[in-house]
Amino acid sequence: MDRIEPSNTPANEPAREPDWDLYRTFLAVLREGSLSGAARALGLTQPTVGRQVEALEQALGLALFTRSLHGLAATEAATELRPHAEALESVSAALLRAASGRGEDLRGTVRVTASEVIGGEVLPSIIAALQEAHPGLVIELVLSNRVEDLLRRESDIAVRMVAPTQGPLVARRIGKVPLGLHAHRDYLKRRGTPKTMDELSQHLLIGYDRETAFTREVRARGVPFNRGMFSLRTDSDLACLAAIRNACGIGVCQVPLAARAPALTRVLPSAFKWSLEIWIAMHGDLRGSRRCRVVFDALAEGLARYIEK
Repeated sequence: MDRIEPSNTPANEPAREPDWDLYRTFLAVLREGSLSGAARALGLTQPTVGRQVEALEQALGLALFTRSLHGLAATEAATELRPHAEALESVSAALLRAASGRGEDLRGTVRVTASEVIGGEVLPSIIAALQEAHPGLVIELVLSNRVEDLLRRESDIAVRMVAPTQGPLVARRIGKVPLGLHAHRDYLKRRGTPKTMDELSQHLLIGYDRETAFTREVRARGVPFNRGMFSLRTDSDLACLAAIRNACGIGVCQVPLAARAPALTRVLPSAFKWSLEIWIAMHGDLRGSRRCRVVFDALAEGLARYIEK
């Protein structure tokens, strides 16, 4: 591979403080793996992206990428810089959100992160009512089962299925949402309804592809699930829910969510009982933000209504 050489600026001695735009381009190249991909992502031309990468290398006195037949590969220096550049990205976005909310009216942007199912199935109706009451609010909704880092301002508010453990956060426990095995009535009509957990082995089951802490905990508490049992494997909770709704087999679903679909039937309710806690959290520094408090309270109230059904 050919190395992209920086200028003669001494190593570890930046010639000047690089502009934020250069770090944004650096991150885009890291994520896309090529100048052309980064150009498409940023809405720039490929030569512009190349010049910005070179400018950052010259400013830092470091080589950030090596060229190969497969695109651009990050150097060790680029890998070490990545988390710092991502932190700058998060802080820059948080700054713009804070600036958007200045003024007497309740307006501005609030970034919310939530799990796939909660974010895709439960929050939209809550957000719709919130924006009807406060049309000046803009909500950025991020669906991710990854625990977002509120301290790094990757989001303003997080809806989590585990208790927050980070330091200066404002957190509220909403309660527990019950989980159960569910199947579409068309599937049960075709294959019958299992009467015991042992009879599940005679059915098409929908489950995980890779193990998680949750799946290990379920098994440790006596539920004999393992990857080999599943005829449809997915690590996407939304895909699992869609598979249940389309009569692909029996899978785990939040009970109040399944109750919204008359075609879904709970299976073995006495044998399989589980629940997940729901928490909502935001950084303590945002307590003085009116727009964040309003969104926080609206989400908390809406989620509480959801789990009470």
